[in-house]
Amino acid sequence: MTDQGNNLDRWYGSYAERTAGLAASEVRALFAVASRPEVVSLAGGMPFVSALPRELVSGAMDRVMQESGPVALQYGSGQGFPRLREHILEVMALEGIRASVDDVVVTTGSQHALELVAKIFLDPGDVVLAEAPSYVTALVVFKSFQAEVDHVETDDLGLVPESLREHIARLKAAGKRIKFLYTVPTFSNPSGVTLSWERRLEVLEIARSNDILVLEDNPYGLLYFDAPPPRAMRSVEEDGVIYLGTFSKTLAPGFRVGWALAPHAIREKLILANEAAVLSPSSFTQMIISEYLSGADWKGQIDTFRGVYRERRDAMLLALSDYLPDLSWTVPNGGFYVWLTLPDNMDSKSMLPRAVKELVAYTPGTAFYANGDGRNKMRLAFCYPTPDFIREGIRRLSTVINGEQELLNTFSQTAPLTTLTAPHNVIVPPANLS
Repeated sequence: MTDQGNNLDRWYGSYAERTAGLAASEVRALFAVASRPEVVSLAGGMPFVSALPRELVSGAMDRVMQESGPVALQYGSGQGFPRLREHILEVMALEGIRASVDDVVVTTGSQHALELVAKIFLDPGDVVLAEAPSYVTALVVFKSFQAEVDHVETDDLGLVPESLREHIARLKAAGKRIKFLYTVPTFSNPSGVTLSWERRLEVLEIARSNDILVLEDNPYGLLYFDAPPPRAMRSVEEDGVIYLGTFSKTLAPGFRVGWALAPHAIREKLILANEAAVLSPSSFTQMIISEYLSGADWKGQIDTFRGVYRERRDAMLLALSDYLPDLSWTVPNGGFYVWLTLPDNMDSKSMLPRAVKELVAYTPGTAFYANGDGRNKMRLAFCYPTPDFIREGIRRLSTVINGEQELLNTFSQTAPLTTLTAPHNVIVPPANLS
């Protein structure tokens, strides 16, 4: 039984109020369709784990079992394996972060860290400031704790500081409690946009002057293509930033290992919340990753991933310029995603069933807004399909979009009182792949 119809669920009246915020995301709803082999999926942000040599992982696993098997198979610390936390400091140092191993808390993926932060900070009615658009599952988490999400404007340089000031002033005037600003500042999910260094400093100053915590989520920061991005926000602000990291994108998501770097007092709360949720993160996977980081050329492997994703980004941008030249899109310098803008009169969510019939999948833009915005947007993921499949996927998508536009034009001619907005005639030059 499900709660599609409340009267079909005998326990519906017993659920806690906060479960009203638990709903399947539009991304998860696409997984069943996207997993069909005949469908070109540009929907899910799945890393291309086949680029990771199996012997690197199997070798680390064998050494762990031979040398520390009983420890690896036992319960561990609620804060995480100390040796892995030391390695995490090395990883974060690549983005300018200097920290103490004592302030790192290992979690079951960074999504778990995000949930723990929400759990210890959010009360019903609290406000989370978030970029527009923002990571879909973060929005689900915040809603599950009965928080309100207030979206702050972004542009090609990331979150707009003046918009942030305006939102804070308006919310404070309304008597709202702002608990933190959630941001994916580097190669954002879903837009692929990176917050500039100057704006990072300005956003941090705004947060500091308004006593607002910053939650910096950084899954993609090391996956740059042409040049390293600006240093992490946590590199210049220790007390006002919680930094979330993960091995899901730079190693493999199946390990389910992430972490939070938090100010000392918050770290203690995170450990307690971690223990309450899972008792301890997996010793086995932590020790395998630690062994991998000790013996493998992990920086070289990250560089291999960069090359794989750079090639696929270029394939997507070229295909978009060939098949959909009258539309506009972001040009990411790292990460997994391109953010496509459709004509104003088009709805990417209602168009999705037709796309599935044409054997291509994407994520509708509405998934990345808490307020229903983003109807003429879509996220296209280039991380998993091969370049040839990406090109074929964009070709199929162009058939859908052009067909939808023809239908709308026909409707416009038969219903002259309907006002339709002309398409955006913004073209990204094919040669501009940076």
